[in-house]
Amino acid sequence: MILDPILVSILLATSLGGAVSITAAALFSFALLSKMVERMVSLSVGIMLSTALLNALPEAFESKADPRTLFATLLAGLLAFFLLEKLALLRHSHHHEHDGHHHAHGHDAREAGKSGWMILVGDGLHNFTDGILIAAAFLAEPRLGLVTGLAMIAHEIPQEIGDFIVLLNAGFSRMRAYVFNLLCSLMGVAGGVLGYYTLDKASHLIPYVLVFASSGFLYIAVSDLMPQMQRRATVRETVPQVILVALGVSLVLLLTHGAG
Repeated sequence: MILDPILVSILLATSLGGAVSITAAALFSFALLSKMVERMVSLSVGIMLSTALLNALPEAFESKADPRTLFATLLAGLLAFFLLEKLALLRHSHHHEHDGHHHAHGHDAREAGKSGWMILVGDGLHNFTDGILIAAAFLAEPRLGLVTGLAMIAHEIPQEIGDFIVLLNAGFSRMRAYVFNLLCSLMGVAGGVLGYYTLDKASHLIPYVLVFASSGFLYIAVSDLMPQMQRRATVRETVPQVILVALGVSLVLLLTHGAG
């Protein structure tokens, strides 16, 4: 039996994307290459903003869907990601020993130990949603699917780095932390398959899923990544940031319009 090329693309994007982002995050975390992490944040901003504003949203609004309903979906998505962040499902805020907060010795490690498994659960849910969004993008336009997968990888690496650090603090060995994160990434494949079979039969829902995906990209870029960049306001730090944001935008434009 020959598989649909779109399904094959979804499977490859979700499986390889998860493996690449987690492996890269593990390498950065274990080597403590903090400067590389900072550079990845700037590149992520360019990729995520351009994917949402120059590709996914135009694709959705060029459909026959009602613009007012699409804007309502965008608003709902932004609020949903805000609430998810509040519930610590998308971004985790952690203390570390000797961070300036006066806790009893070992306090942070114990707190991390309690939250280690919840982090894995949250990541699994997040990856599942990412898989559905990648499937929607591929069903709308294969090149958009490719760019969406790239954007997912770009924003996952900084997030996974934080998760690796917390899992290590929680008592996970390096290999165990890597394996469990890799297993969580399989939820992205499951989400991609579900999205393919569900959205393929309900194509009218694709514009709304694209808008929801865009709301996630916009929220993460503007509320999380860009404030991190603003903490480094010197010219020496700003110039590389601007260059890397522009590089991210250029990369998205090249992938989506270069072959067009």
